[in-house]
Parts: sequence; structure tokens; C-alpha cells
Amino acid sequence: MSRPLHRGASGLRISGHNHDFWDSNTSDRTEKEDSDRNRSSEQNYLAPRSPFRFLFVDNSNSKHGFTENGFGSDHFSIGTPRSRHKLALLFLKLSLFLIVIVALTGSFWWTISISTSSRGHIFHGYRRLQEQLVSDLWEIGELSLGPSRLKELEFCPEEYEYFVPCFNVTENLAAGFSDGNEYDRNCENGPRQNCLVLPPVNYKIPLRWPTGRDIIWFSNVKISAEEVLSSGSLTKRMMKEEDKISFRSASLMFDSMEDYSHQIAEMIGLRNESNFIQVGVRTILDIGCGYGSYGAHLFSKQLLTMCIANYESSGSQVQLTLERGLPAMLGSFMSKQLPYPSLSFDMLHCARCGVDWDKRDGILLIEANRVLKPGGYFVWTSPLIKVQTLNRNKENQKRWNFVRDFAENLCWEMLSQQDETVVWKKTSKASCYGSRKSSGPSICSKGHDVESPYYRPLQNCIGGTHSRRWIPIEARTTWPSRSSLNKNELAVYGLHPEEFIEDSENRKAAVRNYWSLLSPLIFSDHPKRPGDEDPSPPYNMLRNVLDMNAHFGGFNSALLEEGKSLWVMNVVPTSGPNYLPLILDRGYVGVLHDWCEPFPTYPRTYDLVHAEGLLSLEAGQRHWCSLLDLFTEIDRLLRPEGWVIIRDTAPHVESARALITRLKWDARVIEVDSSSDERLLVCQKPFFKRQAS
Repeated sequence: MSRPLHRGASGLRISGHNHDFWDSNTSDRTEKEDSDRNRSSEQNYLAPRSPFRFLFVDNSNSKHGFTENGFGSDHFSIGTPRSRHKLALLFLKLSLFLIVIVALTGSFWWTISISTSSRGHIFHGYRRLQEQLVSDLWEIGELSLGPSRLKELEFCPEEYEYFVPCFNVTENLAAGFSDGNEYDRNCENGPRQNCLVLPPVNYKIPLRWPTGRDIIWFSNVKISAEEVLSSGSLTKRMMKEEDKISFRSASLMFDSMEDYSHQIAEMIGLRNESNFIQVGVRTILDIGCGYGSYGAHLFSKQLLTMCIANYESSGSQVQLTLERGLPAMLGSFMSKQLPYPSLSFDMLHCARCGVDWDKRDGILLIEANRVLKPGGYFVWTSPLIKVQTLNRNKENQKRWNFVRDFAENLCWEMLSQQDETVVWKKTSKASCYGSRKSSGPSICSKGHDVESPYYRPLQNCIGGTHSRRWIPIEARTTWPSRSSLNKNELAVYGLHPEEFIEDSENRKAAVRNYWSLLSPLIFSDHPKRPGDEDPSPPYNMLRNVLDMNAHFGGFNSALLEEGKSLWVMNVVPTSGPNYLPLILDRGYVGVLHDWCEPFPTYPRTYDLVHAEGLLSLEAGQRHWCSLLDLFTEIDRLLRPEGWVIIRDTAPHVESARALITRLKWDARVIEVDSSSDERLLVCQKPFFKRQAS
């Protein structure tokens, strides 16, 4: 298990779970003081924590006017020193109470008399004092109640090690789903079983990049040795080497994935895959991605590939891709639209992906067309395409003819066909759909053409044609300039340049502060593991980031500008403004998501989870889920020794910190700025291990 957090960066105000102060003071109290306190604690333990509670006399021990000896008590008797002492204390308390009343009255009249221009500043100051009071009282509550205040969550049973909520093929089959629909996501609102998912018995922290992109620990994923040995297709090639799985080419002279990428580039008319960016390709949706080898190869070329595939209980394409640290998520569009806006990706890639594009009257091709940008490329590799196979099999010939003709009706131009691979280019002109010679799918009406559907049933009409974002990829600025939008481009999303620039500058400052904070924590709390080299701080500690409230994608942009070699899953909550089209058009990857539902991925996916303003956003909504549901889901998504950074207002951060004690995380609250009402909650998930049975 990892060691507790230390102080972090200098100059930051940090508070944590520390009971030493309380223990040291109480140990020196006299026996008489302890007995007096114990007599009153039973009745005062659950009393409201009012800041003015100390002003009032506690008569709990003489409720009926009698002392412990049976004689009547007179609080105003001055016959004994004890009575005089009580009377003096009473007068002192009453005097303090009167002083407070006078001060509040004077403050009230003074507030009325001030000018209007000063009211905003004074209100801000009052709000800061109020939040500080809440924070201080919370600290007192933690010290007084101690560890017994909140019960820690239990660990989940062993069957939860690879459990993904909402993807239960067995239950879906029992419910009557078939024809591929059993792989669809089905989330039912209701109470969750909140527990902490433990890693497998022999789990190890993933290897750092770039080594970790090609080599993973065998014990970290659910796959059998037989499944490893049976892999051999282009995108599912791997080898088992002792306790590791390697995705590297077996030959130093021949790399099949590199040659395959070269072939696709040449079919488009380029020299090699490094030139993809020159024709406007930056983001790729890899459908049925195998084990992510295509995306891993392109990552070094500044191309970002999102893997999407069905849920699999063992040998999962998505899980192995994520374990390599590459972008991936669970998803099936057999019956529902993908949670991406229309016109999202520059290229769609399907290499033996298992999707029957000729089925269901071409509705799957219509969905592929919806998420593909104008001028984008659709690459399909399948034995169905091979000419020799077609000549021998009439059924395959019929299926190929359907896909080819339907692609033409979608205004796709076939650029080239070689061996088992074909490349189409989507039209750059929306007017093409109105000038088609043969009949084909109709254009969605303007009211029916939802730009950002959220798991809506598949539509049998062509979407995206009414969007203001219909801009051919060749007409956009190339990466990385594409991430910086000008005034006219921002107007498409209803944004002003000042708003966009302010957000970018704030995120840049945040990234610099986060890294200055995390670097000493990482290297002071994590001694070098046996066999590890000293890491070069700090970028290679992280491979991926989950940004739970991505806004404009500024956190992603700031990380790349700082030279961090990682990728970000930008999540746009369904409860807030939808800027996901903007994020995707900037050349990043992301998805819409309702945080009352489990995220479509396997446990232990992300190295860092970032949430800025998410708690404030969700607090303003009416949800059936609880804050505890949200944090147990974060725990499921985070790998052991992973980090969480929450930035929000002080009350929300304090509420979150109280819950985090139940998750067994190490946590510290950090004051962002003396003039800010925001706080940082920096947490680390410990590495708990299940005992071998």
C-alpha cells in the first residue's frame, strides 16, 4: 500500500486527517476535568454545532432543581466560592452575548449605509468568512468524532475484479435481446452496491510509457494462455513472455502494422502514415480495434485513435488496449447511436472488426456516416473484399455488392481497393445528397437531426447535413494549429474569444500548479521499485487522464502545451452545457456521459482523474444517485496508486473529503488562493491487494 501524502508544494495551505493534536491535548487533562466532561458529553454529543453554543448555560445536570445530594440548587446564591465562580462565569457569558448583539446591530446599520459599489466586495468577504466557519466546524467535528464518524466501505467480492456495470450479456440474453443487441449498454436506475473493487491477486502497477504501450503484465488482464496463443490476426497479434504479454513484432525486419499503415496511406495518395495530418486526419475511430495495435503505431505520429468494441468477459479488446494505456471505451451501435456528436472523426477504421455492414438494410453504415466528418475516410479490411474470395463465393459477392452500392448512395467515393482493404472518402459537399441519381436513405429533417444524441435508437436517415460544423477536413487548419480556434470558428459554438482565452489561461495555470504539487508528492511517497529506473519527472508518471467535466477541453490543451506525453478522455456531463462538438473539432477525443450512470469502461483504467466544478454542476441537478455513488465509480475507474484532483468551492470540497474517508484514500485539502473561494482536494488511491486463497 502506498504511503500517506506529505505536505506537497511550499506556500500552499494544506489540511488533512490528523488526530495527533487532539490526542496530545487530551492526554494532559486532569482526572477531574475528564469526569466533568464525560458527564456532559453524553447529552451534548449529537447536539447541533452552533458557533454560539458556548454562550448558553448548560443545566442538564440539574434539570429538576436538585443537586446530586438531593438539595435544591440556586444558581444565584453567593454563599460559596463555587457559587460566586458560577455567577461570575454567567455574567461574563451574558456580557459576551450582549457585545455580539451590539456588534451585529452596528454592522447591520453600517452595511445599509455603505455605497452600492462596495456591496459586492463585502458580500464576497462575508461568503469567505462563512465558508471558513463551515470548514473550521468540520475540522472540529472530525477531531471530536474521530474514525467512528463514517464507516469505511467494504471490499467487493472477487467476481467484481473485472465487472463492468450496464454490460451484462447474460441478463440481456435472458431478457430476450439477440442479433447482437445483447452487447448493448443497458443501465437501470436504482440503488447500487457501493463497495471497493480490488485488483487481481498478482496485479502489478503498469509499466511506464513508452515501454508500457507494447508490454503489459499478464496478471493485470482477464485472458487465458490459450487466447494469447490463438491470437494471430493483424490487429490481434501478441506473444506471452513469462509474466508479460508483448505486442511487438516478432521480426526486427518486418512490422506488419507499419506496413499495413503504409498501405492505407498509399491508397489515399500519401507517401506514408506520417502524412495523414497533411490531409486533415488527426482523430480516428477504430471499430473493433483488436488489441489497439493500429492506434499504438499511430500515436507516435501525433494521431489519436479511439478504440471502441463490444464488452467481452475474457480476452477483451478494450481491456487490453486500456492496459496498454491507449484510448478505448466499450460501445456497440447494433441498436443505439454512439454517444458522439455528428461529424466527430476524421477517419473510421474497421479491420476484421466483426461488424456486418450489409445487415439491417445498411443502418450501421448510416451511423458510421453520421460520426464521420465531411471529406473523412472510411477504411475497411475484410476477407469479404478479396477478389479471389468473391469469385468463388456468390453469397460474399452479394454482400460486397450491397456495401459498395450503399456507400455510393451515402456519397462516398471509393479511392482504392487492394487485397482485403478498401478506402472510401465521404463527400465534402452536403448538396451531394440532393443530387443522387439512385434512391438511398433520406436526409434527416432539421428537427430530427440531433447533433449530440445520447444512446438514442439508430436512425434510418442521413444526419449532420444541417450542422454549422459541416466543414471538410481539408478546409480545416491542420494539427496542432487546429486546437486553437479563431473568432469565426468560435462563433459556430456560440463562444466569444475572450471567454475561450480566459478558460485556456486558467487551465494552463492550473496544470503548472498541479504538476508542481504532484511531482514532490509522487517522488517522496513512492520509493523506487525493484528493477525500476528513476523516472524523469513528471510527465511519464501518467499515461492517461479522465477529465470528468471537460468544458472546452482546456485541460487537455494545457497538458499538451506543457509537453506531457499522454492523452485525455474529455467527458462532457449531460447535465451541463454541451461543448463536446468543440472538443472533438479541436482534435481531441471525448464522450457525453451521465455521471449518475457507470462509465463504459473496465476497472483500473485511468492514472489520473480530474474534476473541476463537477460537484457544483451536479449539485444543481435533481438526481436519483448519490455523491457516494459517484465516488465509488471514480474508485472503480482509477488504477491503484492513481491520483484524483477535485477543484470546487469550499463547501463541496469539504463534503467530498468527508466521503473520501470511506474510500480509504489518502487526501489533502489545499487552498488555491487567498482571494479564491475554491479549494483543491488531492487524493491518492492506495494499492490494496487481495490475499491469495
